[in-house]
Amino acid sequence: MTFTDPRATPSPARFGLTDPRAADLLGEVGWWGRPGAETKLAALSRSADPDLTLRSLVRLREALGTGWPVLDERLRTEAGLRARLFAVFGASSALADFLIADPARLDALDGALDVPLPEVAELTGRLLAAVGADSAEPVWRAQLRGAEAVRALREAYRLELVRIAAADLAPTVDGTAPEVSYETVAALLSDLAGAALQAALAVGVREVVPADAVEMPCRIAVIAMGKCGARELNYVSDVDVIFVAEGDAGLATRLAAALMRVAGEACFQVDAALRPEGKAGALVRTLDGHVAYYKRWARTWEFQALLKARPVAGDAELGQSYVDALAPMVWSAGDRDHFVVDVQAMRRKVEEHVPAGLGDRELKLGRGGLRDVEFAVQLLQLVHGRGDAELRVLSTMDALRVLGHGGYVGRADAAGLAESYRFLRTLEHRLQLQRLRRTHLFPADDDRTGLRWLARAAGVRPDGRRSSGSVLQAEFRSHCNRVRRLHEKLFYRPLLEAVARVPSEGLRLSTESATLRLAALGYAAPDGALRHIEALTNGVSRRAAIQGALLPVLLDLFAHSPDPDGGLLAYRRVSEALATTPWYLRLLRDEGAVAERLAFLLGTSRVVPDLLVRAPEVLRLLADTPALAGRDPAEVATSLRSTVSRYTDPVTAVTAARSMRRHELLRVACADLLGELALPAVCAALSSVWVAVLESAVDAACRAVTAERGSRPATIAVIGMGRLGGAELGYSSDADVLFVCEPVAGAADNEAVRYASAVAELVRRLLGAPSQDPALQVDADLRPEGRSGPLVRTLDSYRAYYTQWAEVWEQQALLRARPVAGDPELGQRFQRMIDPVRYPAAGLEHASVLNIRRIKARVDAERLPRGADPATHTKLGRGGLADIEWTIQLLQLQHAHAVPELRTPSTLDGLAAAETAGLVQPADTAALLAAWNMATRARNAATLVRGKPTDQLPRQGRELAAVARAMGYPAATDPGEFVDEYRRVTRRARAVVERLFYDS
Repeated sequence: MTFTDPRATPSPARFGLTDPRAADLLGEVGWWGRPGAETKLAALSRSADPDLTLRSLVRLREALGTGWPVLDERLRTEAGLRARLFAVFGASSALADFLIADPARLDALDGALDVPLPEVAELTGRLLAAVGADSAEPVWRAQLRGAEAVRALREAYRLELVRIAAADLAPTVDGTAPEVSYETVAALLSDLAGAALQAALAVGVREVVPADAVEMPCRIAVIAMGKCGARELNYVSDVDVIFVAEGDAGLATRLAAALMRVAGEACFQVDAALRPEGKAGALVRTLDGHVAYYKRWARTWEFQALLKARPVAGDAELGQSYVDALAPMVWSAGDRDHFVVDVQAMRRKVEEHVPAGLGDRELKLGRGGLRDVEFAVQLLQLVHGRGDAELRVLSTMDALRVLGHGGYVGRADAAGLAESYRFLRTLEHRLQLQRLRRTHLFPADDDRTGLRWLARAAGVRPDGRRSSGSVLQAEFRSHCNRVRRLHEKLFYRPLLEAVARVPSEGLRLSTESATLRLAALGYAAPDGALRHIEALTNGVSRRAAIQGALLPVLLDLFAHSPDPDGGLLAYRRVSEALATTPWYLRLLRDEGAVAERLAFLLGTSRVVPDLLVRAPEVLRLLADTPALAGRDPAEVATSLRSTVSRYTDPVTAVTAARSMRRHELLRVACADLLGELALPAVCAALSSVWVAVLESAVDAACRAVTAERGSRPATIAVIGMGRLGGAELGYSSDADVLFVCEPVAGAADNEAVRYASAVAELVRRLLGAPSQDPALQVDADLRPEGRSGPLVRTLDSYRAYYTQWAEVWEQQALLRARPVAGDPELGQRFQRMIDPVRYPAAGLEHASVLNIRRIKARVDAERLPRGADPATHTKLGRGGLADIEWTIQLLQLQHAHAVPELRTPSTLDGLAAAETAGLVQPADTAALLAAWNMATRARNAATLVRGKPTDQLPRQGRELAAVARAMGYPAATDPGEFVDEYRRVTRRARAVVERLFYDS
């Protein structure tokens, strides 16, 4: 090819072309180095993908053959055709293929830039005409049927799609082209879908209704739902419909099925799953049948779906009757008893359907995506539309406008959300146009080509410093971040204004409206919640201002917790208690993770707020997971003992020990609830701090009693029993102990016992004194002769008792004995002394085995509290802790003499040793271990939730939901699923216990 002046010829890159063959391709269409091509090249450079546009033009030239020069001249002289063709070719390879396959279709792009877009009737008329139906006839019957009708309808539908896309995209190529708003495009696409449904129905009439029928044997109306119903449809989307009919039900069903088939093959998938009973329900119902269903059976989400219902095809009068009949039920759905539960389920559903790893790129389902806006707007419509008819509109954009004008959200907030929604929907349209595929995925950060194409297709340009792709990325993140705050913007900040004395301009949410909104968000006592909000934000202090900034976020977080009301009340208590703590509110304001974690903790546990007001320093640890969960229990114990040893007064010493225990207990509880600490670590930490407190209390008591008496006639040791001995303490466990003493040289036994008894009594009194902290009960009831026996015995006295009088249950109790405080050498000698008792040399006699079984049976029958559910009682229930622990202890009594590994106070270590020794099969070990872990975790969780020791799982309600969340179950999990799993796990364990404990 010869250029007039090669030196003056610009590079193809000047026109956005990157294809190495660009110059040759331009030569093929006759635009390179020839006069008169400048206008076309400039327009080409502004298309979304100049290379794709050029390649498509080359293909079009080949398809036109000798007709190309005529089109080429028109592209030079007709701005409208040029802008539309280049815009479509650059943005949609699918539509380019459609046009190139039959160049006669280019007529769809004819006309000036300001040609008006078609009305509904015009669209319907053109699609009906395509299948040979006459819209003037009372019964629209197509002349075409079968594959011929599908081909004709597909052709007509795709041509209309080209016209809409061309008008939508033209401004990106020609700045003088009139802007077509997202709302207009979405409405046109919806109207086109309605016209296609009408044409498909006409084909159905041709195929199903007898040709000699003078009148339709039935009346049928097609109700559009979802985006089509709201006139906000995408380029590529299923169309949700509901069918209502009168007359011949069988014929109406066949008509509906024919419509779905024809429209599905020609245009788009028709989805009728929103009908009553979903896919399991009848495809077509009468109007009375629909009304009866919605009155009796419908759930809240079904009324939410009806917000978008609009008749689009078939019998218009019947369709309107459907809408009119159901509208009163839609706008009273907020009064339903289970409205809040259903709303919470809908909220969770929005959050759960985000594909893994794609949350930041998902335009529709990701955080800050389209679904967030749509759900929020629809919920506000359901809440406030009961009393405000202006909110009873179909589209999201119209609803946002009314919400802003009506004062339900700030006008600026409503406008901002509308802008973000419009931007995200535009991106969605462009992505779907590219290949006419349903997609909502924003390009990855490293997809420079994809970002550049999408930016240009959406009309986003470079800003001088950044490329168009970088500008698009920044705008996308900005809009998503704005939408991520939608609950603050649309739900919570207006609640603060509702309780303020001077509402902000344009925001007049009444107290009644605020109450309705809080109820819809899951607050069971919205009046009380409003009072808490008012108390926290009242005044003009800096503290009130910070609370005003924090509360919108916290209210949302509490709404996602198991107990929003309890969480908000606890937050008020903590805030009032820490009002003079300067860093408290700053920490919440500046550390988002702390606020989020605190809201979950306060909305889940009653223990946490009680401890937090007395140990606020733990709040700082919520920002530092390693510090929260990674602290070594041995280091904690050493620090506690070291601190307490500085005090000579026993009361002061124990007060210090209590303070450090409080801190550690809160740290462990927080880490546990947040899922940062595994069960073995929880048990080890709680046991370690209990032992450290006991050690410190015993030391302080010994010093005090020695000072009072002037001498120390005995050494004393504390032997941990039960869960303390096994280092398996939970939040509700007491400290089971034995006190043992030994006289020093020259001291009499009675003198030693009196001294040691004074120390033991002082320890129990100091630790058991009333306090706001969880109780520190020291229980010595497992001592010889129980409560009637002496509190303290000498080592020789214990030896004599166990040698002559020990019963089998006392042998069993000694299995978990280990020294925990006092003189370590005395504790070790006590341990050696009891080894022959708890590990009998010949194992356990058969009579003793039977005795243990009788005792266990009596415990099962008599110790279970009245009214307790044996299936969910974590300690004494079937497959619970007692079942598993007694089974392991029986094996220890029978076999520890021959299997040294069984000589351990730990239940789990004993179970592992029993498996290694072949006493328990691996499958049985797994069942027992699973049940022990489940019951221990559930017992801990129930105690943290209720704020007091408990062994019984809640039966229902928010406490059960909170226990499930504390156990780590997702918010979306039905608490009943947790109970079912608990029962399943413990039932399996009980079957193992029946074999190992009772039958072996």
